[in-house]
Amino acid sequence: MENRLKWDERYNVGVDIIDREHKKLFTILNKLYGFGDSGQKSHFACQEAIKYFKDHAIQHFADEEAYMASIHYPGLETHRRIHKDFRERMLPALENELELTHFSETSIHHFLGVCAGWLIAHTLIEDHMIVSGEPVRHWEKLLPEEEQTVMGQTLASLLHSMFRLDSQLISNCYAGESFGDAICCRLLYSGRDRKRWEFFLLFEEQLIGSTIGNVIEAKSESTDMMLSNVAKYAAKQLVERVKKHFSSLRQLELTNEHLLSYEQFYKMYERQSPQFSFLFDTGRGYFAYCMTASEPPLRRDGISAVTENAVAELEDHLAPSGPPPESKDRPRSDSFAEPPDGRKKKILVVDDSDFMRTSMLYLLSSDYEVQTADSGMSAIRSISLSRPDLVLLDYEMPVCSGSQVLEMIRSEKDLTDIPVIFLTSRVDSASVKKAISLKPEGYLSKSISADSVKKEIDHFFEKKG
Repeated sequence: MENRLKWDERYNVGVDIIDREHKKLFTILNKLYGFGDSGQKSHFACQEAIKYFKDHAIQHFADEEAYMASIHYPGLETHRRIHKDFRERMLPALENELELTHFSETSIHHFLGVCAGWLIAHTLIEDHMIVSGEPVRHWEKLLPEEEQTVMGQTLASLLHSMFRLDSQLISNCYAGESFGDAICCRLLYSGRDRKRWEFFLLFEEQLIGSTIGNVIEAKSESTDMMLSNVAKYAAKQLVERVKKHFSSLRQLELTNEHLLSYEQFYKMYERQSPQFSFLFDTGRGYFAYCMTASEPPLRRDGISAVTENAVAELEDHLAPSGPPPESKDRPRSDSFAEPPDGRKKKILVVDDSDFMRTSMLYLLSSDYEVQTADSGMSAIRSISLSRPDLVLLDYEMPVCSGSQVLEMIRSEKDLTDIPVIFLTSRVDSASVKKAISLKPEGYLSKSISADSVKKEIDHFFEKKG
């Protein structure tokens, strides 16, 4: 039998007692995967394997905590909280689902998906922090237990009123584990305090399909999109109802919404520090609710695109001390007028995300001639064939990154003066410094609203005159 979980040297923490138990837990989960592969449905065999996994996990947590205490690791209490959630809430809930469904294929899939995802993420992220001596950043903003309890009860009540389902809280330290085919919704809100709030809501497809999506009688090519739109609507309604229950959230206003693939969600979420992060079993499928709050983007006016003085302004912002220099508010226009010759300016959007390319095409095509490319190499071909007036370039593409594409553009004599603005989801200091060292025309955060993106691009061409 081929293992589903492959041990990788990246999983080694460098502490023998921790690495040994990690390998053991991987082996036990692979045996459970084997039951599913071979079609074995013996409750007794599954029960024994799960009990074995549980016992080893609990012993591993005890050993790991003892080691952290012995080296005076500052993140010990955070680890204890995560371990406790897995030991006292997640594992019993998964076991209960197995028993109630008589070890159905779906419940086994939930158990393996959640446990395997938890084990891999916890090993690669939190456990590696132990040897580095750094605290666990991902959970540093998680709110206290009493606030978790209130929010969890509120969500369970709202899920009942919306779906007529009795939901069980599985975890309040949900770390993005995959629990099957899911529709992932990301909602962006802004508050009067200029903070940005992000809500990630994940609905297992069967939850949407068996409840509010059950009016769809026949499967068709458009069914998946219909279910996605139903989930997006449900996500907005749920967040709006949550806002009404908490005075601190009532002033938030929706600025943007996205549908994500699971891979896109996980890539974004692993860099977040959530205040709440819940996983529920509704009885009809799993549901996850994650909420984060962050400080305003780089620019004080809420716009993180920088066009005319990209390097100078960002370096001022990243300076270790001293206030940012005062600057006059630059003029804005509600819409961009076509140039005197009547020709629309040509923009090339380069991004490996279908969603991002489609969104930019929809946003800009009324005023600009927009072309798209899904990779660095296709971008170079497109630029060579039809010279654009501006390139909006994803900074974080696989295979050929945005920085490599920019270097190739700058190396060609005929292309070197084509302006390039980076599109990025990362605005931390290290990423910004690395990006501006490449001398792009600007730096534009993907997290700002569509209106702000349009205004920044309009302003760029106005300044070019």
